[in-house]
Order: sequence, then structure tokens, then C-alpha cells
Amino acid sequence: MCILLCFCLGVFLLFWFFSSFHYSRKAASSSTYGPPSYPFIGCLISFYKNRRNLLNWYTDLLSQSSNQTIVVNRIGGRRTVVTANPANVEYMLRNNFGNFPKGNPFTEILGDLLGCGIFNVDGELWSTQRKLASHEFSTKSLREFTVKTLQEEVENRLIPLLEEAMKCEKVLDLQDILKRFAFDIVCKVSLGTDPFCLDLSKPVPPLVKAFDTASEISAMRGIAPVFLIWKLKRFFNVGSEKKLREAIELVHCSVLEIIQNKKKVLQNDPERKLEGDDLLSRFLLAGHGEEVVRDMVISFIMAGRDTTSAAMTWLFWLLSQNESTEKLIVKEVESVLNNGERPLDYESLKEMNFLKACLCESMRLYPPVAWDSKHAAVNDVLPDGTPVGKGDRVTYIPYGMGRMEALWGEDRLEFKPERWFDVVGEENRAVLKSVNPFKFPVFQAGPRVCLGKEMAFIQMKYVVGSILKRFEIKPVCEKRPVFVPLLTAYMAGGLKVTVRRRS
Repeated sequence: MCILLCFCLGVFLLFWFFSSFHYSRKAASSSTYGPPSYPFIGCLISFYKNRRNLLNWYTDLLSQSSNQTIVVNRIGGRRTVVTANPANVEYMLRNNFGNFPKGNPFTEILGDLLGCGIFNVDGELWSTQRKLASHEFSTKSLREFTVKTLQEEVENRLIPLLEEAMKCEKVLDLQDILKRFAFDIVCKVSLGTDPFCLDLSKPVPPLVKAFDTASEISAMRGIAPVFLIWKLKRFFNVGSEKKLREAIELVHCSVLEIIQNKKKVLQNDPERKLEGDDLLSRFLLAGHGEEVVRDMVISFIMAGRDTTSAAMTWLFWLLSQNESTEKLIVKEVESVLNNGERPLDYESLKEMNFLKACLCESMRLYPPVAWDSKHAAVNDVLPDGTPVGKGDRVTYIPYGMGRMEALWGEDRLEFKPERWFDVVGEENRAVLKSVNPFKFPVFQAGPRVCLGKEMAFIQMKYVVGSILKRFEIKPVCEKRPVFVPLLTAYMAGGLKVTVRRRS
């Protein structure tokens, strides 16, 4: 029996070796660059050395590749093709969309947390949820509800909090404040509940801590040098996987309780006088089951809670290094609002093109989601000639794409909002030019393009415009912050700032 097992293992290792060698030769023939790779262990040595700086390591390798594509062989995992080539990204996300689903390896990483939510499924299950969510996101009532929610949260909580910090000369962690704000907004819009996160006199709600723990540990699964390790820890329920299971249980139970309470309210209201505009009410009234709704709203919370706050955090830091750009934003806000005679609403926010350009430039350099992966359903060849085997992981990196000289020029590392302008229209207002979404896939592109893209810009414009027209935000540390990519990227240590009245 022992001899038979050894024989089977040997056959498996030989098959794996020759498969890897075969694809490595094909990759080499297509001029695809990559880290040093060896039989059996792949690029484990290089990967381990750069494990704390993966994004910049990948970006450097991609910039050295003639086609902005590299191949990474990892022990215990499928061959990975990493690309910053817009033609490859378009091929994956649109032209051959059907052959590049998220795939089982990806859904396994996030499946415990997101279940069968829209961001973690493929095929018919994804298509059904996408149609439902797309309809709701396109309604005027949801848009108006979102803007109304923003107005209440900004005017009644965020601005008073900043006023108090200014009077007391208190140092704030702006990243933490914006994360709290975003969680309040996404819970109000998605669940119809108010977690009161911006009330700093109260401890952070357990649900917030559970979301943080679950997202962080789930992200660590994805970048583990050897996947087998986290799978074993999950099987034996030890270490980080034990913490993850406890956090997920709290998230699921808390959201399910909110759903059941909402369901009772709607059932006791046959005339729908208490019908809410939040997404949860809409999904329940459409007749969907509790678990399906739970997974959907958890996905929306995960997508909306940290992405906008991360983008705004980096923008505030970039503006502190570019005061002339900050003044132009303030000038645009004052011009659009006609010095306070016009309300800050959906229509006025749409006109703030320079502010949108600043947000795009910030997300080009520091994208909220630094990378995204798909898995090939069948053998394929990318437009740049890179072969892809069935089951191979194909990853595109918005972070690296924003730093490719071939895409953005020699000044690619500079913060220059003007690169987003095509012409200048009437009254010297900037007119944004159309940019290839596969060159700037911060919101994905193609059939899976982010449904909340417009709402995200509205929220960020509202917050940044409201703060800058009243206050000057000054970081207390002069060192360049560190970009940390997990499920959503964040600034290591936060953004400590002081608040002053804008003169």
C-alpha cells in the first residue's frame, strides 16, 4: 500500500513538473517576463522575499516585461498570469468574458464571508442578482435617498465633529473618521439601519470590528504563499481561521437579525406606509429569501464601506502635497454653488468635473481595490500572445497599471488631475475626456462593471466638497504614507490631521 501511494505521488509530481515546464516554455516564447521559477517550488523564494511588498514587486516586474505581462508559478497553487496590459484586461472583462469567471479558487477564498452574494458567484446566479441590483441602482428614488442620507450624515454629524476637533485643536485620524462615515452611509442605504459610528463617545459597534476582521483575514488567504496552510487551519479551526469563523458568524447573525426585523415591519404594514427606500426593503418586497438577501447586502456593504473612504483618504493626503490643486477644487465648489445660493444636490455635484478628475487621479495612483483575479474556464491565449491553461489564475493590477509609463507617460508617478481633461468648456470649467475603462479598471469594466460607480462619485464629491469649502486639512506627519492592499487598500497607521477654518 505504501509503495502504491509513493508511486501515485511520484506520478502526480512528474505530471505537475512537466505541465509547469510546458507552460513556462510557452510563456517564454511569448516574451513574457516573470520571477525566477524552479521545479516543484515555483517562485516561492522570490515570493517569500517580497511578501511584504508584493504590489511594488509585481509592478516592477510588469514594467520590465515587453508586453506588461508576467507569469508566476506558486507551490501548491495554479499557474498565475499577472498583467497590466489593457488589451488583456479588455479580453478578460469583455471580449471573452465567458471564459474568465471568478472561478472556484477565488470564490473559496471569500465564500465563507460573502456566501452566494453577487461579488462571489458566476453564471446564472450572478446574472440573476445583477439584473435585480441593476434595476434598483438605476432608480431615481434610490439616488435621491442616497443624497438625502449624505446630507443628513454630513451636516448633522461629520461637520460638527470636525468643528469640535478644530475648536479643541485635536488631532484626528481622518481615515478612521471617513471609514466610520462610510459605514453609516452604507448601512443606511443598504440595510435601513443606523450604526451611529460617527459618535466617537461610543465604542465601535461589534459588527464593524467583525467586518474588519473578516475582510482582513479573507484577504490574507488570497496572498498566502502556500494555500494549503490556511486550508489546514480552517479544517482544524485554529489561529486566524478560528478568528475568521467567529467574525463571520457575528456578521451573518447580525445582518440576518436586521433582515428578520425589517421583514416583520414590512409584513405588519400591508399598505406599505412604512416602506423604505433602502436596498434591503426593496429586495424583501421583491420576494427573495432571507439567506439570498443576506449575502447580497453583505456584498454591497463590503463593496461600499471602505472603497470610498480609502479613495478620499488618499485624495486628502495628495491635496496636502498640492495646495494649488486644493484651491482649484474650492474655487470650483464655490462657483458651482454660486457662493451658497445653490444647494449641494445631485445636479450640482454632477457639474464638479475638476473634483472628479482629482478623485480619478487619486484612484489611479492609489486604487481602493489594488488587484482582481479571474480563472480560465478553458485553454486560451491572451491578445499579447500569453498562453493561459484551463484553471490558471489571471490577475490584472490597477495599482500597477497606474504606474506603467507605456500607459500614462513619464510623469506617471505625479499627481496631475489635468491629465483627465480634454478641453476647457464655458466659464473655464473642465470637461473630462473619455478614458479607456480597461486602461483604468478601478471600477472593473465590461459586464461586471461596478453598479455603484455613480453613487460612489456622488458620495465622494459631496464629502470632499463639503469639507474643503469649510476647512483646511493638514497632516501632522510629513512622511509618505504606506499603501496596504487587502480586500480594500488602506493607509497604514491612518491619516493623522489637524483641522483649521478655511479663510
